[in-house]
Amino acid sequence: MGNKRQIGYPSDVSDEEWGFVAPYLALCREDALQREHSLRAVFNGLRYIVRTGNQWRMMPHDLPPWPVVYQQMQRWLRAGVFEIMVEDLRSLLREFAGRNAKPTAIILDSRTLQSTPESGARAGYDGAKRRKGSKVHAAVDTLGHLLALHVTAADEQDRAQVERLAAEVQQITGDHVELAYVDQGYTGQAAEDAAASHGIQLEVIKHTEAKRGFVLLPRRWVVERSFAWAARFRRLARDYERLSETLAGYHYLAFAWLMLANLFKLLSPSS
Repeated sequence: MGNKRQIGYPSDVSDEEWGFVAPYLALCREDALQREHSLRAVFNGLRYIVRTGNQWRMMPHDLPPWPVVYQQMQRWLRAGVFEIMVEDLRSLLREFAGRNAKPTAIILDSRTLQSTPESGARAGYDGAKRRKGSKVHAAVDTLGHLLALHVTAADEQDRAQVERLAAEVQQITGDHVELAYVDQGYTGQAAEDAAASHGIQLEVIKHTEAKRGFVLLPRRWVVERSFAWAARFRRLARDYERLSETLAGYHYLAFAWLMLANLFKLLSPSS
């Protein structure tokens, strides 16, 4: 059967989607002499891994060999192609929604991923979640589209990440962001000052009264929904990666995937 596809996978990129993403992924010519497998097949292989959570060495035989996909993935991550893709898709989706391409309000939050033997060396213990692992800190706009993201050990405090997230967000948006909605984990003068140093005001959304269980909070539910979207990618259900940069890169790929599907849903004649 070689490298010829007999049956497509749900993770395969469509023709329309490929037309959009191919320019971002083409770090060298498609017909380069060293290329043995099509770039589209390699991209499908990476999407398969992230969506299903498969081990690299269990890559299906009708996709390119796993070392080929893995090495190309590393090139894409180092080049930041998925971050660039997310930025462009976010601007397009915001314009389709009648919003300014650059947001003025964002939401900050984090999610803790259980560690595995591969990631355990850099894991920390999150006392609030009672979980050992890594913490993914993210900033999204008020539509839930990703702006910035980075990974720390789970014992790192959310408020200590405000400085880095605020700086990244303002660099991406050209200092357009004025307000950030956060939960009570971001309270304190240090977090407030860190955000203010980048021209951002923190607004803490608190529970109106003591409650047990999940409570839907204004504005805050948007970032929770974004994390729920990411959790549907099995490779992101736990921290399976040795490097935090790889885990972050997979999140950008997942959000690019979701945003790309939303874009073509809007462009569909039936929508």
